[in-house]
Amino acid sequence: MSTITFSTAAIVPAVPATRLRLTARGRRVVLALAAVPLAAGIAFGALSGGSAMASNDQVATASFETVTVMPGDTLWSIAEGIAPQADPREVIGEITRLNALEGGALQIGEQLGIPAQFSE
Repeated sequence: MSTITFSTAAIVPAVPATRLRLTARGRRVVLALAAVPLAAGIAFGALSGGSAMASNDQVATASFETVTVMPGDTLWSIAEGIAPQADPREVIGEITRLNALEGGALQIGEQLGIPAQFSE
């Protein structure tokens, strides 16, 4: 004959893994480790970028005259007024590039820089 035995021992379920909890000291350590590359980058930028600003090279300054846009003025009329001997299309192109104009629209009272080769 065969025998069957029953056990009264309880089955213990597996304990789920706990999440990682950082203490205040652990948070400070992680923050310090993350800040080291940032501090190194700032130090490198400060040490290597300072030499460019402290040079004794002479800087050429550009001087140009300005024209105030009056009512009825167009780029064409301004170009003919400042350089009557030159092709107005070339003068308009230079004025547009110097002043970063888009579309050729002018506002009354606007100050336009005149390229050096056309100023008198």
